[in-house]
Amino acid sequence: MKTMTCRQLGGPCDLAHHGETADDVINAQDAHLKEAERAGDATHQEARDAMKGRWRRPRKSLDWYRGTKEAFAALPDD
Repeated sequence: MKTMTCRQLGGPCDLAHHGETADDVINAQDAHLKEAERAGDATHQEARDAMKGRWRRPRKSLDWYRGTKEAFAALPDD
């Protein structure tokens, strides 16, 4: 299990996401950003818009995805 924060994934806060894989924390970040958007949290809007764009254009977002997977792999286990 490893931990990445919202900020490490491009967001504005330090909420910790835990997962066995990079995809686990990416999906947790997506859910966090969706919830922040529903709650009207404007501080997360830029990150939410970026995440929406990545889901819509996955080929164009491969650099972000690869970088996130590499950063996750380099983290120590919790």
